[in-house]
Amino acid sequence: MTAMLSRRALLASASLAVLHPARAQPVAKRLVAGTRVLEVNGRPATVFALSQPDGTHGVRLDLGEAFRVELDNQAGEPTIVHWHGQTPPPAQDGVTDTGFAAPIPAGGSAQYDFRARAGTHWMHSHHGLQEQRLMAAPLVVRTPEDLRADLQDVTVLLHDFTFRDPAEVLAGLTGSNTAGGHAMAGMGGAVPGMSGAMAHGGVMTHEGGHAGADAGTASHGGGMAHGGAAGAPHAATAMTGMPMDLNDVAFDAFLANDRTLADPLVVRTEAGAALRLRLINGATATSFWIDLNGLEGQVVAVDGNDVVPLVVRRLPLAQGQRVDLLLRLPRGTGAVPILAQREGDRARTGLILAPPGAAIRKLADQADQAVPPIDLSLERRLRAAAPLPPRHPDRVHEVMLSGTMQPYAWAIDGRAWADHRPLRVAAGERVELNLVNRSMMAHPMHLHGHHFQVLALNGTALPGAVRDTVLVPVGGRVRVAFQADNPGRWLFHCHNLYHMATGMMTELVYDGAA
Repeated sequence: MTAMLSRRALLASASLAVLHPARAQPVAKRLVAGTRVLEVNGRPATVFALSQPDGTHGVRLDLGEAFRVELDNQAGEPTIVHWHGQTPPPAQDGVTDTGFAAPIPAGGSAQYDFRARAGTHWMHSHHGLQEQRLMAAPLVVRTPEDLRADLQDVTVLLHDFTFRDPAEVLAGLTGSNTAGGHAMAGMGGAVPGMSGAMAHGGVMTHEGGHAGADAGTASHGGGMAHGGAAGAPHAATAMTGMPMDLNDVAFDAFLANDRTLADPLVVRTEAGAALRLRLINGATATSFWIDLNGLEGQVVAVDGNDVVPLVVRRLPLAQGQRVDLLLRLPRGTGAVPILAQREGDRARTGLILAPPGAAIRKLADQADQAVPPIDLSLERRLRAAAPLPPRHPDRVHEVMLSGTMQPYAWAIDGRAWADHRPLRVAAGERVELNLVNRSMMAHPMHLHGHHFQVLALNGTALPGAVRDTVLVPVGGRVRVAFQADNPGRWLFHCHNLYHMATGMMTELVYDGAA
């Protein structure tokens, strides 16, 4: 173990030469990881931020423009940021677990320079539980077609929010009194992404005491039950008829661009406006149903990849996933809410499209009825606009997803990250992953450094969408394929932050990768 740590420390040191090169050319954009005070339903909380000096949240580029960014860490603690959806060299992926990079120390900076990939993506911390504390922001790369289109371009980042310290949330799930960089009970190793320690205090605090006991409730059989580890609500999966676990974390609010429906995000439009709505599910542990409230929308891209346009009025969106929708407001219409409702629950957030003169009516943050768990209803209908060229796989990996609520522990192929068995590939191979979920929770699985095509859902073949994050439902099987064209070591994990933190992560390793 000592030899491994020394090797990875050496690699991390070497990567600093890549992330901190001599300033031979000006940095195009400066991004600051810092803190800010956010008001949620009338209560202040200090959270993280990823902003440019002019206050712009996140980064927006045009295709062909290099991803040339200097990240300054003014957050008061170490951090590192992953560019979710981008496919940079491994040393610039914004993770520490693969040994290619070290955390950026407080007061330090890192530079990134790689070719940007088009589409709707996002950025978030891959250090500790900072993502829960809103260290996340949009990352949009527009194509020439986007710029030529006569569309209002609107980007919305969804998030789940808690006034509690995320370490407290994790400790409540695991039954542990120590939720720092130590091993979870029975996991046999460090929590992934913790980098040895988690900062406490300071961030994600609020004035006026703890959240009320009724915060973050979730649906349970038509009633309401608290969404903690000991009382996670259940629903029956349509495929097996067996109970499934939902919403294992109690949240205080759900946000759309940092706002709740008590003070909603209002997007002013022209009469009869046409819009491209870019929705990003940046929530740590929440999947949403997106309701267009009577509008017909066209899905034109998912996870930054074009699909054959598909008409929808309602669609599911799992953690880490993105969807681009084309919408047109009929002339003479009033304000139209676009709502994101938590699966298995009545809680919701959203935005309001408001043409000139439209009255903005107050919307409750609880719907009249709970919605079911999200499913593969959209995934079955999606077709890639640019599918992978037909080719027999050179390598196939069967990947088993497992875990339980009590004890709260999640695994890939029966192993936690501390004892993981890498998925090995060789450069140039066509690789297939058969993802099989043997747990009673759904898992949005995200692969770093690559995008894959969905080829089968529960045994039914289809020319599905190209993605980087796919939902594997309870008892379900999803087959995906990708071209091994980005050598290195790449994380593959559940995008439920607490599942990843308690073991559900492995890595894809190219032959010969250090």
